[in-house]
Amino acid sequence: MKQLSGLDASFLNMETPNTFGHVTGLMLFDRPSPDFDPYAAVYEKYSSLIGELEPMRRRLVEVPFGLDHPYWVFDPHFDIDYHIREISIAKPGLVDQLADQICRIVGRPMDRSRPLWEVYVIDGLANGWWGLLTKFHHATIDGAAGQLMLEAVLSTQPDDSPPPASPKWEPEPVPSQTEMLRLTLQRLAKNPLMAVKAQTRMLRTTAKMLGIADVSGATSFARDTAYRILGRPTTERPWVMMPLTSAPPTPWNKSITPHRRFAMRTTSLENIKRLKNATGGTVNDIVMAICAGGLRQYLLSHNALPDKPLRAMVPVSIRTGDESDPWTNRVSGLVAELPTHCDDPLERVALCRKAMGVAKKQFELMPAESLIDIAQSSPPVVSAAAARLTSRLKLADRIGMPANLVISNVPGPREPLYFAGAQLQHQFPVSIVTDGQGLNITVTSYRDRLDFGFIVDRDLVPDVWDLADMHIEEIARLLEASNTEAAESPRAAPRRGPMQKVLEAKRASGKAKAKKAPAKKKPAAGKKAAVKKKTAVKKKAAVKKKAPARKKAPASKRKSG
Repeated sequence: MKQLSGLDASFLNMETPNTFGHVTGLMLFDRPSPDFDPYAAVYEKYSSLIGELEPMRRRLVEVPFGLDHPYWVFDPHFDIDYHIREISIAKPGLVDQLADQICRIVGRPMDRSRPLWEVYVIDGLANGWWGLLTKFHHATIDGAAGQLMLEAVLSTQPDDSPPPASPKWEPEPVPSQTEMLRLTLQRLAKNPLMAVKAQTRMLRTTAKMLGIADVSGATSFARDTAYRILGRPTTERPWVMMPLTSAPPTPWNKSITPHRRFAMRTTSLENIKRLKNATGGTVNDIVMAICAGGLRQYLLSHNALPDKPLRAMVPVSIRTGDESDPWTNRVSGLVAELPTHCDDPLERVALCRKAMGVAKKQFELMPAESLIDIAQSSPPVVSAAAARLTSRLKLADRIGMPANLVISNVPGPREPLYFAGAQLQHQFPVSIVTDGQGLNITVTSYRDRLDFGFIVDRDLVPDVWDLADMHIEEIARLLEASNTEAAESPRAAPRRGPMQKVLEAKRASGKAKAKKAPAKKKPAAGKKAAVKKKTAVKKKAAVKKKAPARKKAPASKRKSG
């Protein structure tokens, strides 16, 4: 039995009826042969990994009254058939149908009495591809741990030989609530100063960030703070101030519902690299500039562009490689300004580069353990109650947020990856939205592509595909402004169509021409979008015959989504 860290537990405590703590990823594969059975391959592969990958076999044991962080135990009632599911997209199996089905899966909370993961085999796509949707709770793994898991699931070789048998593992009995209460009281009695020590470290860190090392430093800080409020010039200081005000409000900075919308877009990684070379920035600077431009166009189209720049929370891994538990969360974040107030594309790149530099300097002043200290010293009963109260009272509608949205850029592998001989074509991240931040943009690179995943609250951003297209249009705008030859002409793809035609834009060399997007009108209140074809749950059926080397999942055990 192993206790969750405070940071791991924080992703459980944040959950409300509208906010979920799981992260999801969509992988799209080709079909190596006409008789390839994706479900059988996935069932066999994941069955072989249960003994190897600890997060897949451990379940939560809550502490009574939320007095302390929960524990993990190896599930004595583990049932792999619960975790592996299959769905089929109804004909014609187009991109927007897939996105709608993903929204339904993402909008369901996970069962805490079981290991916190699910995988969905998605068939019925129009071009013959198939999908694998992985859903893991953030309490179980962070982004870096997710990459470790991806390495175990995928291969760099197109080898479809059966995986080895799973290593043996021993389940653990689930302790009673009486036992958990006794254990918790003993632990709290032994560590009465734990919270005090953590809070002392946080105070020292805050003082360091604000330049308060002594009385004169405190006086100088107070004077400069007053000057900033009054709009008067301040003294030059060698430190970076935390924001004293909330981020400017946008349409998505409100309380959310349990319902989501999702859009996916892909672009050429070579275009991003050429822009990086032309502007002197980094790939991440260009990604931030693309987001700044795309968000600016979206807000302009809704007459909702603030005069001040937006702020983005950017997750940062703080792994050192020396962690005793490779699966625990080791993540922090920095806040950077997005120059949405600037109308010049190249100036936006320069401002993004400057803003990321300032944010990184600020981040370096804060010890990596600070966020962990905050989470560790917060009793679950308090943080969970605060999250529920915030949701119930819709405080996000009244209180400003420190950041408008989360933007994450995750570098991926450059070489082709395979699953049981099927080649991975794309991987689209599907992240988390929370009260006050109803929009999340996560980007991941794979081979020569950059795949964007846009997850939003269904009511706050009803036109998420427009938002996604505006980001692709911004790439063309940047190429034209920097006089950079495009490796591939960026263009907004149709929303409905076979997966390959929508996601794989036609290759075209030459200078990219960006058309000015006309202002998009808001849909009239109460007006419903065109009815889309519903997805159908695949009926249970016997698995097709295949090579005898590959073990089949019994047809009776196939679980539909």
